Amino acid sequence: MVELIWIGFITLFLGLLFLDLSVLHREAAELSVRQALFWTAVWIGVAFSYAFVIYGLYEYRWYGFVPAADALNGKDAVVQYVTGYLLEWSLSVDNIFVMALIFAYLKIPALYQYRVLFWGIIGAIVLRGMMIMAGTELLQQFDWMFYVFGATLLVSALRMLREDEEVRDFGASLPARLVRRFVPVTEELDRARFFVRRSGKLHATPLFVALVMVELTDIVFAVDSIPAILAVTRDPFLVFTSNAFAILGLRSLYFAVAGLMSLFRYLKYSLVLVLAFVGVKMLLMDFYHVPNLVSLGIIVATLGAGSVASLWATRRDRLAAERAAGTGGAD
Repeated sequence: MVELIWIGFITLFLGLLFLDLSVLHREAAELSVRQALFWTAVWIGVAFSYAFVIYGLYEYRWYGFVPAADALNGKDAVVQYVTGYLLEWSLSVDNIFVMALIFAYLKIPALYQYRVLFWGIIGAIVLRGMMIMAGTELLQQFDWMFYVFGATLLVSALRMLREDEEVRDFGASLPARLVRRFVPVTEELDRARFFVRRSGKLHATPLFVALVMVELTDIVFAVDSIPAILAVTRDPFLVFTSNAFAILGLRSLYFAVAGLMSLFRYLKYSLVLVLAFVGVKMLLMDFYHVPNLVSLGIIVATLGAGSVASLWATRRDRLAAERAAGTGGAD
């Protein structure tokens, strides 16, 4: 019966993706910040609603469901699911910043970014599913992999802290060179097409280059996020479902964050602290177990503090600019 639960969830997830693409957003269009925030809230609501299903499966063993850890009850499963979802959702923000740089460098209009993000999400869920299975198997076979994953997260936190704000040369990046090695790339877009024919020869468009770069970027970030959620739970179903719902809302979250990026200047440092905390938690796993409710509280508090600090700094700068303008006007 466990297989039927997996099939049911994957069917639900694919149905939600189809709803998003073919019903809610059939035509390519640029989402306003207000629309993006609305749909982000909708997908967050869907993810939290699924927590009731998680509770029923783990507490009452609906449909004969047998968890990977038989002792896991409904309350603990929901806490792990929500913690994993918030962790993956928050780490997606840094991914979004890189996506915004990719789209800006390749001059991809917001009108067509939605298409790239959709196919990027489909690829991401397949690749992450494979990485989740591999990661859980490694932890089951080799307990010392916790130390490897924990160290990886600490290195990732330091790397994120040291990254500068300069725009990277994505045109000379490995993904772009790989695409050009196998197929010529046009200099301009052709509406929302990934490939076009020129003089009878197949060419990739910059939109396809963007898709390849988004996919590979997600793999790089999954190296951080998969170990992070495995520090919360090793239950494959909880890891996969929380990841899937976090990725499902990534498109709307992208347009929301891209539109409000200047407002959340300190959110990056919150993400650094979250990664560092989870890395330390994994390294101390054999010596001290941090309760999942405590982990959830720390993650929420850290992200909240970064958001509040960012909004306060933005308001302070705006008031300072208004005072300076007023002083200049008086002169």
